[in-house]
Amino acid sequence: MSVSLVGKRALVTGASRSVGIGAAICRSFAKAGADVAFTHWTAYDTGMYGSAASEPADLLADLILQGVNAVGIEFDLSSPSAGVDLFDLVEAELGPVDILVNNAAFSTHDSWQTLSAETVDAHYQVNARATALLTVEFARRFKAASGGRVINFSSGQHLGPMPDELSYAMSKGAIIAFSTSVSPELARKGITVNVVNPGPTDTGWMTPELVLDLASKLPMGRVGVPEDIAKLVTWLASEDAGWITGQVIDSEGGFTRG
Repeated sequence: MSVSLVGKRALVTGASRSVGIGAAICRSFAKAGADVAFTHWTAYDTGMYGSAASEPADLLADLILQGVNAVGIEFDLSSPSAGVDLFDLVEAELGPVDILVNNAAFSTHDSWQTLSAETVDAHYQVNARATALLTVEFARRFKAASGGRVINFSSGQHLGPMPDELSYAMSKGAIIAFSTSVSPELARKGITVNVVNPGPTDTGWMTPELVLDLASKLPMGRVGVPEDIAKLVTWLASEDAGWITGQVIDSEGGFTRG
């Protein structure tokens, strides 16, 4: 049975890149019938990944072609007022939101030799603070008796060390602590809160050598693709997942570390 999100409105952060997880989630939501708002921050993705500035517009066109209402918003999630400001924009365009996916992430490499206040703050603002602010703003505005969904993202830092990504690992670990702590209270408001760890997923950044190395550690013989995660997130957003909350789901295809 296919998942239906007809009549739902979703906000997905971090969908700048056409080959990214955020874009795949947006497409999957639209296919299931949800209206979709997504954020993008072109300056970061063009600098970090070499993404084309036209990719958010291309994604928006794809979503509209699926017959749903959609809007793309250029938005800086490092703003201290990100929660209120973004929901004001989305509600003005689409109306009240039923589903929030905090997918956006800031990521650079740093080790104990290079860690600084600046690197910690840059990761914290987008990864931890924005996730928390958006989650609580979503809950404050959610008026239905049930059916609210929040899906946040970790990156496997709870399963093993990331010595060359200390700021990133710290900020992603905070997302797990926040999500599991807030989920009981939000369950009483009819909102589930879960965390997805997508594991090794090729969103265009992996070299052929890395793909081969990681595939050797995955029993299915391949790395993950964004659509693998989008299917899980779409299910978590559906009515069928209404009994699942406060969980960290490691969707890694059996990945073996080491």
